[in-house]
Amino acid sequence: MTCTTLVSAATLQQNLDNPGWAIVDCRFSLADAEAGPYAYRHGHLPDARYADLNKDLSSAITDYTGRHPLPGFRQLAQKLGTWGISNTTQVVAYDDAGGAFAGRLWWLLRCLGHEHVAVLDGGIKYWKKLELPVTTTLPAIKPVTFRPYVNTTSWLNALQVQKGLAQRSICLIDARTPERYRGEQEPIDPVAGHIPCALNRPFQLNLDKSGLFLSASQLRNQFSQLIGDTPPEQAVHTCGSGVTACHNVLAMEHAGLTGSKLYAGSWSEWIRNKNRPVAQG
Repeated sequence: MTCTTLVSAATLQQNLDNPGWAIVDCRFSLADAEAGPYAYRHGHLPDARYADLNKDLSSAITDYTGRHPLPGFRQLAQKLGTWGISNTTQVVAYDDAGGAFAGRLWWLLRCLGHEHVAVLDGGIKYWKKLELPVTTTLPAIKPVTFRPYVNTTSWLNALQVQKGLAQRSICLIDARTPERYRGEQEPIDPVAGHIPCALNRPFQLNLDKSGLFLSASQLRNQFSQLIGDTPPEQAVHTCGSGVTACHNVLAMEHAGLTGSKLYAGSWSEWIRNKNRPVAQG
């Protein structure tokens, strides 16, 4: 059995003792970088490793990057190996934010050529709601080798986004909340607004009231209406720093609209260059 987009709590429970599966806790808070590690230490899914967004799933910030630059893929591959993840491992990522951070690991693994990765639908919140087991015991991990096969076509840089918008060859989709998209609120970045021509699709719209993903058919209908005649592979997702935009990539893949891309630097990188245009409203 291979899971490539989402995995249910029931399916994961059935595979908790499966040596070919590995669970990764991706909980994180943009407001408190220690909140994720703290939550992990005080209770996580059995045998789950912890992946830190800042330390493991991003590289150091520079004057030219956004808030969460892509990690070095060689270093990430080495970390995956130390977490006991090989090229044949079924990886399941989860968080407590509807997949907002787990989606980043899902996307990064796919960039490394690893298709056997899924996000736990509903995350740890739904897992606990079903009264499934959590533990404070740290996993005993046997390191293995993970060989990366990087797909550099999975993301765009700022120049490629600018050219694509100018040529009308891409459909840019912003995953932030409407208030941040319109520039009415900006609690994180120094400039408010959005990239001109970007459409708004808050990632939260991919979830139902229980925090579970909408059905594949629902997501397909909604994204098809959003992108119109644009082929899915010409859809490009953006957000504040290239993290929650992965949620929209995941939703489209789950809907069968495959091949959409990520603007990895996203808004926080876009505004580093004052010559790039900014839109509000």
